[in-house]
Amino acid sequence: MREPIVLSASEVVARLDDFNAILDARSPSEYALDHLPGASSAPVLDDAQRAEVGTVNAEQGAFEAKRLGAGLVAQNIGQLIANRFAHHGRDWKPLVYCWRGGQRSGSLATVMARIGWHTSVMEGGYRAFRRHVIEDLSQRAPAIAWMVVAGRTGSAKSRLLQALAQAGEQVLDLEDLARHRGSVLGAWPGDPQPAQKHFETCVWDALRRFDLRRPVFVESESRKIGQCQVPEPLIHAMRASTVVVIEADVAVRSRFLLDEYAHFRSDPPGLSRMLDKLIALHGAERVAQWRSLIEADQWDVLVERLLREHYDPSYDRSMHRNFTRLEQATTVTLLDADAQGIAQAVQSLRALAAAQTTA
Repeated sequence: MREPIVLSASEVVARLDDFNAILDARSPSEYALDHLPGASSAPVLDDAQRAEVGTVNAEQGAFEAKRLGAGLVAQNIGQLIANRFAHHGRDWKPLVYCWRGGQRSGSLATVMARIGWHTSVMEGGYRAFRRHVIEDLSQRAPAIAWMVVAGRTGSAKSRLLQALAQAGEQVLDLEDLARHRGSVLGAWPGDPQPAQKHFETCVWDALRRFDLRRPVFVESESRKIGQCQVPEPLIHAMRASTVVVIEADVAVRSRFLLDEYAHFRSDPPGLSRMLDKLIALHGAERVAQWRSLIEADQWDVLVERLLREHYDPSYDRSMHRNFTRLEQATTVTLLDADAQGIAQAVQSLRALAAAQTTA
């Protein structure tokens, strides 16, 4: 009779891409906060049921809670087997985990193994995996040869990273992982940011895939990207690394931003409310001037003023304060943010990466 294969968190990480499925047996709310890369939610107790079992435990005792929980778990496992897993053949190789690798994952994994599936369960559960992620981040981040792509707001750094990735270079796109562009106006419309723990897991998942023999491009982010905090080992490694500065005229950057942030033009009142966040830095009078440009539909003037009066001074102060190798930075000129301009800048960046690889 087949039994679940018990694996440590380290063993799971080493084989993470080998499983046919990764099943998170915790409640949906636990899953939403963070989960293993590629995992799908397969709760043996949903949030309401978990709360109900907890209430019974507090009011009636452990025995009554276990009896209630066992019945609910049995029903839910039965539904999973009959519906979601019914099409899998005998060679299916899933991994199951829960919070501590105990009752919830053990119950599901035992039933699945007895059916005949090659089922593994993670010892220590999500908690053990989380400890592994934190430790591994602290080791991997300093070991990577980072090439930090810097440049004032609107110099198309994110678009350059995307083009570099398409060209086969190694890229860590932190803004994509954080679902945020990093500035006060940087929220992605209709796309909420991940929870902090899941952001860290996504960063770790990207880092573990990099070839340490080749440089990795990353944007010169601040410590926070919206509400997501860049892990300390990574931010320290980035700030001590090689810097390449993208230089572009204000007119080029303004055109790029008007294209990237086109959604604000369809919601002027929303943009005005967001500019209120800058009153503490610039005063009510200056923010009122910016707001009047929105009302007058003078978008070109607004963007150039925001760049000169807010974004450029703030970015310059941050870069000189935080990036120790900024004075030795190489400069790449972005003549335009169109396809040709991006291609030319990418060619220069790839040449710098090749030179660093052979150095």
